Amino acid sequence: MNGVNLVERFQLYSSWRFALGQAIMRFRDWMGENGIADVQGITRIQRVLDRLAEDKLSIAFVAEFSRGKSELINAIFFADYGRRILPSSAGRTTMCPTELLYNDGDPPQLRLLPIDTRGKHSSVAHFKQYPDAWTVFALDTSSGDAMLEAFRQVSQTKRVRVSVARQYGLFDEKDLDARATVAPDGTVEIPAWRHAIINFPHPLLAQGLVILDTPGLNAIGSEPELTLNLIPNAHAVLFILAADTGVTKSDIQIWREHIGAAGAGRGRMAVLNKIDSMWDELKTGAEIEGEIERQVSQVAATLGLAADSVFPISAQKGLVAKIQNDPELLARSRLPRLETALSQELIPAKQDIVRDFVADQMHDIIGAAQALLATRVGSVKEQRAELGGLQGKNQGVLQAMLAKIKLEKEQFERGLMQFQAIRSVLARSTNSLFSHLGRDAYEAQVAKTREGINAATFSAGMLDAMRSFFTHNRLLLETSNRIVAEITDMMAAMYQRYSEDFKLKLAMPQAFSMHRYLKELDRVEDSFNRRFGTLSLITNYERTLTRRFFDVIASRIQVAFEIANRDTEGWLKAVMNPLEGQIKERQQVLKRRLESIRRIHAATDTLEERIDELADTERLMTVQVMSLDNLRQEIEAMLDQNMLEPAQGISGFDVSL
Repeated sequence: MNGVNLVERFQLYSSWRFALGQAIMRFRDWMGENGIADVQGITRIQRVLDRLAEDKLSIAFVAEFSRGKSELINAIFFADYGRRILPSSAGRTTMCPTELLYNDGDPPQLRLLPIDTRGKHSSVAHFKQYPDAWTVFALDTSSGDAMLEAFRQVSQTKRVRVSVARQYGLFDEKDLDARATVAPDGTVEIPAWRHAIINFPHPLLAQGLVILDTPGLNAIGSEPELTLNLIPNAHAVLFILAADTGVTKSDIQIWREHIGAAGAGRGRMAVLNKIDSMWDELKTGAEIEGEIERQVSQVAATLGLAADSVFPISAQKGLVAKIQNDPELLARSRLPRLETALSQELIPAKQDIVRDFVADQMHDIIGAAQALLATRVGSVKEQRAELGGLQGKNQGVLQAMLAKIKLEKEQFERGLMQFQAIRSVLARSTNSLFSHLGRDAYEAQVAKTREGINAATFSAGMLDAMRSFFTHNRLLLETSNRIVAEITDMMAAMYQRYSEDFKLKLAMPQAFSMHRYLKELDRVEDSFNRRFGTLSLITNYERTLTRRFFDVIASRIQVAFEIANRDTEGWLKAVMNPLEGQIKERQQVLKRRLESIRRIHAATDTLEERIDELADTERLMTVQVMSLDNLRQEIEAMLDQNMLEPAQGISGFDVSL
């Protein structure tokens, strides 16, 4: 497997994911065929299948302009087309953030969000919900020239008045370099588009790969969607530098403010591109190698990275070598080493996260099915033993048995009354929980914060409004966490009581907390503080930017609350479902036992016939238990399958779902 590159390894990962989904679907179908399925169990299985089908792997390419981002993307992913797919030339070719992905529900197309949408206080994520807001160009995938021409739309610019650029957050009057770009007619050049999405039927994109191509420092700093969402959530970030310039001032700023601050080493790699500029026929190979190694050491020291996390390459020569099938030039470009590092680290780490999620979900679902079958088998054995003990007994003994079962049924029904009382208490706790996680409480705080930001005269007022926003939402999540803990304790006590009193096969309820949502809140707050925490003076530019950042922050945290709400609801159902299922099963067992003794007592059935029926039922259930165990082993084997070589070399990739 050492020779398997990123493309091949991702294809292996996609095959594993598909095979795992097929095994889970076989288990789902078996549940339906054997009367084990219930609405909540099927819903949870469908959520697992949806997660597998929609699983994405995102790689962000970040750099200042003219560092070779587009050429590197072409070299790694699109060399098989025999030409450049993304435009790559001197100067700026990527003027707005560009996502390359594939959604088979849409035709091949280039979607562009006009720059004037920055004049509205809505995030890119918001506009993604409204197709009419985008300008769409069809992609002719049969023509490389046509695709290249369509992709050139991403580099379009236009000239606007300074006041308009300032309104869009694209002109900072404090920036001397920006002021120098103002033309005599009072206009400046800005990107024509705010965001681009390329829906392209490339095999890797169809399997869930998402490529993010970002513009330079000014666009990164002024587009909060990049700072707060796309770059932090990328599974890997490749920071591209140019070997002929080294680490420039703007490179350092991008790294410190937008990449390294989010955790250097957590999927963050530096790429020292254009080493072919150092190839000098008047120097020996050793001298060239020494210069490259010195550049690598300087970059690693400047960025605070290990030297083996800096990859000197020539993307242009690597692309040429792949197209011309020149292994010697490809080796000299050093591109394979970068591809190997990505393939050995990124894909296995992503697989581990998916494996852990599926294993946690399926362990609970399969465990509930096993417990329900065990209860059924135990009940059948209990009835057989019970009826076997009646063989040769008189009607008086049958009458006594009938009275005993009636008493058990009455006791169980009294226990159900207590269960309903506890459910009422649980319902009150649940209502309180969702009042803290619900949309109304969150939207009220968003409106209050926006009013505070708009009314602020000084920077302190704006910062206070934002800090109050984070504090309030943290309180909502922490209070929700306490309620979750109380519900967990209540359910654990209920599980234990019903297991002991009525011999139900119940494991303790699964754990749940608000920790992951609190971490997301902390991450967003840290991003805001890095960008605005030291703000001492409000300019029109900073006011515009702060408002835009708040819109994205509000959208991002709203999503976190919506996910918390959905996950909490799923957890509550998952906790209640096994208990309710076993209670229902116990009711049916008592009903069947009572009816069986009555029929035998009335001589409408013979004792032997009923015992034989139960023996047949037990044999059928034994087969069901074996089938379930086979399905469990199949899923566990798929989860344990080592289709990908264990990660080596660079460590510490953080690949989140």
